[in-house]
Amino acid sequence: IGNTVLHILVLQPNKTFACHMYSLMLSYDRNKDGPGSLELIPNNEGLTPFKLAGVEGNTVMFQYLMQKRKHILWSFGPLTSVLYDLTEIDSWAEDQSFLELIVSTKKREARQILDLTPVKELVSLKWNMYGRPYFCFLTLFYILYMVCFTMCCVYRPLKPRTGNKTSSRDNTIYVQKMLQESYLTYEDELRLVGELITVIGAIVILILEIPDILRVGAAKYFGQTILGGPFHIIVITYACMILVTMVMRLTGITGEVVPMSFALVLGWCNVMYFARGFQMLGPFTIMIQKMIFGDLMRFCWLMAVVILGFASAFYIIFQTENPKNLGQFYNYPMSLFTTFELFLTIIDGPANYDVDLPFMYSVVYFAFAIIATLLMLNLLIAMMGDTHWRVAHERDELWRAQVVATTVMLERKLPRCLWPRFGICGRDYGLGDRWYLRVEDRVDPNKHKMMWYTEAFKAQDRDNYDKGSEKLEINRNIVYKKEVSALSLSRSTSRTSSHRGWEILRRNT
Repeated sequence: IGNTVLHILVLQPNKTFACHMYSLMLSYDRNKDGPGSLELIPNNEGLTPFKLAGVEGNTVMFQYLMQKRKHILWSFGPLTSVLYDLTEIDSWAEDQSFLELIVSTKKREARQILDLTPVKELVSLKWNMYGRPYFCFLTLFYILYMVCFTMCCVYRPLKPRTGNKTSSRDNTIYVQKMLQESYLTYEDELRLVGELITVIGAIVILILEIPDILRVGAAKYFGQTILGGPFHIIVITYACMILVTMVMRLTGITGEVVPMSFALVLGWCNVMYFARGFQMLGPFTIMIQKMIFGDLMRFCWLMAVVILGFASAFYIIFQTENPKNLGQFYNYPMSLFTTFELFLTIIDGPANYDVDLPFMYSVVYFAFAIIATLLMLNLLIAMMGDTHWRVAHERDELWRAQVVATTVMLERKLPRCLWPRFGICGRDYGLGDRWYLRVEDRVDPNKHKMMWYTEAFKAQDRDNYDKGSEKLEINRNIVYKKEVSALSLSRSTSRTSSHRGWEILRRNT
């Protein structure tokens, strides 16, 4: 019951009352410092009161709990050395990391905790010491891996076609070699080494991704933009396409160009995931994800309806015409593709002035140009502009969240020998087996002095304004002109009385 009350207090809107009641409840806890403490008992979602405060974005409760956990080592003038308890904060050897919970929650207030002490110092230390170097190395390794895969695709085994053409539009001159013919020369053996590297890389990707899907859940793992959800879908699909291509090569099934081309597109698009390690490019990856999976997905439904309707109309108009004179609409699939190109203004409206075109073609194309080019494309630009404006206001905050998510990901996947634990063991200071982070705070006395001046002058302004308001209330029956003059007089008096104080504040600054 006591643990339930603590969780309820964390969710209270009156944060000052919640902090006092929280302290009162813990004062009756007999196991306050033991393993059975109320603060260490999780709820049904596996969240302790401390983690719940982070997930809910309750910065006041978080700072209150951190003040209870800190230990002051020494204080000398404006410098103070403080040990912060990293229990439940550090993601090292944690199944449900506090940092991962913060970046995966949908509440924007929770990401403000990433800018508070000691979370900010801990993340900065991990990222600068190990996260950034490892991530840069991983980026370089992945680019070299994709170059290797691309070269294997460019020089894939082909041979000249021997069969006769079945149609005048058949343009194929090379076909895929059989497995027995694919690895005979020295160049084929070099390509085989690259193909083995590609297949091993795809298997490693699946081995690293599947456990996280089972641990977190597919909806949360693929749905969180900051955690790189869409990129996880891309890289898993890429690995599956590589394995499908390998099976088709081994069994001699023709048509490997389909999964191979998909794998090339997905593999190179996944390079954008590594832009999150750089402050200049990181926010743009989230912007692209929100535009693709937000604005563009909604727009594609409208675009599909327009293209389907007009493509059908174009095909019916040219169904009775000779396809040699205007071949862009000679069959229904080609009509759909041509209409899609017209929609995006990739090509101009097809026309052959040597023959008479149907009159309805001009009418339908006029309506299509108005609806598609002038209306819908400008609608898409407006939607993306709105998304860009919203994300631009959160770019620094989103980049910090990306850095935290990347740091936690590297910490989970790298061996312990490559990622040691950060902090100071409490046994060195007689504080038990817990780990602490040492932070040196500098208190600027001039800053506090100026803040005191500011609060004093603001209070003086408020008092003068209240006195002026009382005078206006008493003289409510005076004529309008006198009311206006009294109001202006009270305001000028307020400004004059605090003018000297503000001048002192400016000089101190």
